[in-house]
Amino acid sequence: MRIKKVIRYLESIAPPIYQESYDNAGLIVGHPEMELKGVLFCLDSIETVVDEAISKKCNLIIAHHPIVFSGLKRFNWQNYIERTVMKAIKNDIAIYAAHTNLDNVRWGVNNKIAETLGLKNTRVLAPKKKLLRKLYTFVPTAQADLVRNALFNAGAGNIGNYSDTSFNAVGAGTFKANEGANPFVGQIGQRHFEAEIKIEVIFPAHLESKIISALIRNHPYEEVAYDVVMLENQTTEVGSGMIGELAEPMNEKDFLKLVKQKMNTPVIRHTAFLNKKIQRVAVCGGAGSFLLNKAIRQKADIFISADYKYHQFFDADGQIIIADIGHFESEQFTIDLFYDLINKKFNNFAVHKTEVNTNPVKYLY
Repeated sequence: MRIKKVIRYLESIAPPIYQESYDNAGLIVGHPEMELKGVLFCLDSIETVVDEAISKKCNLIIAHHPIVFSGLKRFNWQNYIERTVMKAIKNDIAIYAAHTNLDNVRWGVNNKIAETLGLKNTRVLAPKKKLLRKLYTFVPTAQADLVRNALFNAGAGNIGNYSDTSFNAVGAGTFKANEGANPFVGQIGQRHFEAEIKIEVIFPAHLESKIISALIRNHPYEEVAYDVVMLENQTTEVGSGMIGELAEPMNEKDFLKLVKQKMNTPVIRHTAFLNKKIQRVAVCGGAGSFLLNKAIRQKADIFISADYKYHQFFDADGQIIIADIGHFESEQFTIDLFYDLINKKFNNFAVHKTEVNTNPVKYLY
């Protein structure tokens, strides 16, 4: 089995198109055609994790954070990034990262936090725009069902809890087949009118090539007429952060004690209590201060994230509690997420969770 098979599976769930512009998710070290021997899951693919992969005979490391964010100009073992990359290359170990693309999918990192805290009725806190496309195509009436079903099978026509959605309008198409053409209907050199159905379907942007391939394969015409347009609509399945509710309201202090225990964090930095119950909870793994206003507008009682600076705590402004639980602590269960995904899908190679604590932040109790 090749490494590319695992990568293809991960990217079908967390498409690279969903990563932020500054990110560097994907295959960072290694070749997709490498034969897969074993996988090691981690949050940070640092040098000690590569050592662990060597000892466990794993030649693929799947990490949340990319070890390389920007270009490397030298490879001379002078810093932890160069040492990690060179050791991986020297030992034929591939490193793959699923970062903000995994953050942004509905079932991803933030959903794992919400599950850990027992949140119900969850939804994406800040849905993204411009990730949906609409296909318009024109099909002879008799072949409309064939083409429509092919588009559905390729992933088009899913809107929320509805599938197989499309809009269809009856019309007439005209064309004249010139010399050298091989028309499905009509005669060479004569203008032809054909009863057609205009089919419209919505699909996620990352499926565009698959959708168009399905259209071309199943459409009867030699030259297939179609348009693809980008939509401004939000997609509720992709975006930053998550918001949900507790089954029962909790006292502020008691809830933070629960967070401390569930998220396995020794310290929570937080703003002043507001002397009201906690029920609606917003979360964002990693550095999430950019989502605070979204959490306030959606009337969250508390926003749980990480990497807050001193002055940013003032932004709570008596409207919400900010709880900074630590970057590593907020994302540590991503390792379990990776493990469960791969372990359920594949059973022909060894999978391991790292035993290395890669958190660079230490606490004096």
